[in-house]
Amino acid sequence: MTAERQIKFWLIGLAVFLVALFFLRGILLPFVLGMAIAYLLDPLCDRLETWNAPRWLAAVVVLVLFLIVCVAAMMLIVPVFTTQLSDLIARLPAYAEVLKGWIEQMLSMLQARVDPGLMEKLKSTIEGSSGKAVAWLAEAAGEVLTRGAAIANLVSLIVITPVVAFYLLRDWDVMVGTINSWLPRRHAPVIRELASDVDRTLAGFLRGQGLVCLVLGVFYAVGLTLAGLEFGVVVGLLAGLLTFIPYAGSIFGLLISVGLAMLQFDEWTRVAIVAAVFFVGQIMEGNVLTPLLVGGRVGLHPVWVIFALLAFGVLFGFV
Repeated sequence: MTAERQIKFWLIGLAVFLVALFFLRGILLPFVLGMAIAYLLDPLCDRLETWNAPRWLAAVVVLVLFLIVCVAAMMLIVPVFTTQLSDLIARLPAYAEVLKGWIEQMLSMLQARVDPGLMEKLKSTIEGSSGKAVAWLAEAAGEVLTRGAAIANLVSLIVITPVVAFYLLRDWDVMVGTINSWLPRRHAPVIRELASDVDRTLAGFLRGQGLVCLVLGVFYAVGLTLAGLEFGVVVGLLAGLLTFIPYAGSIFGLLISVGLAMLQFDEWTRVAIVAAVFFVGQIMEGNVLTPLLVGGRVGLHPVWVIFALLAFGVLFGFV
């Protein structure tokens, strides 16, 4: 096969693959999640194989231990998380009234310096917008909560994902060998080298960034709870999860936690303590966690990371 025909063949194959992914995106979640789990756990299976364990047994042991850890974590975190999130949704109207009072105080201070007609328009606009904003936030939060519970209860996600992960873990080396046999002999060394580079970069980033998100989520949740913030677990875990997107986790957590602290506390010292939790977390992330666990494995500018997450989020949803 000539080089021109090879290029045409692979371009057509890539186009068919991308079109199939786009149309099948609604059912991809269990399979992509199972593939991600298998990819992350494969080194542990390889380690057990070096101890003369059969591959199928190594896959079973690693996957069962992984599921036990996940279930234990969910049993500890999910009840507290859902309770605090429900309480937060219920309190949104009361918080909106407090904010409305603050805004009215500010407007009354400006009333003597601004045209009365303009002040009336401004007041009516704020009153209408605040009601709509609270209703939208409550609806959005309730929808996220119900959808999250629905996703967690999907039979396909619960049943198919472990099955896919097991078979991929069991046959991982066989699949890699099969794909290796498809490589054109003349270009095989270069392709293997590039694939190894991609594997090291991707695995290092996913495992490292996952640990960063986990450590920061626990730190924020514990720190905000000790600071007395009523919804510290919800805000902390969400901020830790959003750390995967550059700057999003810290900005989201800081704004939401400080806003809630201002509504909850009468002392500015306690508000400052809540803000300090995030500043300490940012220092830990930038100077300790990310350099130690992730390093410079990806080499992408943060803008490209944000664009990729948002673009593929639009195309493939959660996947």
